[in-house]
Amino acid sequence: MKCIIEIVESLAEDEVVIRCRAVNDAVRNIQQTVSQLSAPAPDITFFKEDREFYFPLDEVLFFETEGEHIYAHTASDAFLVKYRLYELEEILPRSFVRAAKSAIINTAKVYSVTRNLTAANLVNFRGSHKHVYVSRGYYGLLRQRLSERSNYEA
Repeated sequence: MKCIIEIVESLAEDEVVIRCRAVNDAVRNIQQTVSQLSAPAPDITFFKEDREFYFPLDEVLFFETEGEHIYAHTASDAFLVKYRLYELEEILPRSFVRAAKSAIINTAKVYSVTRNLTAANLVNFRGSHKHVYVSRGYYGLLRQRLSERSNYEA
């Protein structure tokens, strides 16, 4: 695959054109990635006690249900969010992926995955002692997203 960057100063906004012989999975992945990267990050307000917090999504390691509430976990803290997990799945960037019925993780923050063939797999995060279990049903999607992340970082 060939990649060309052309600078056109007269453009009103940036555009990406994909020329291909046929639309296949690779082309669809490129289109989806470009669309998500160019989409504005959702505005999520984080709550703790009587305070509201505003920080970038890339600080979030994972979202997790605890009883009736959804918490966003950073490396050192946890914040209440006023979304359901299915709503977060719709608005979060592609780097976030469902890991279990009760969790969505940020693949950009994954440090390691400890595989367990008979039960859930354990995900550890960079710079934190926190971890999440990924159920077997969601493991394939996690592997796919981690693989995509590796391709973008190369």
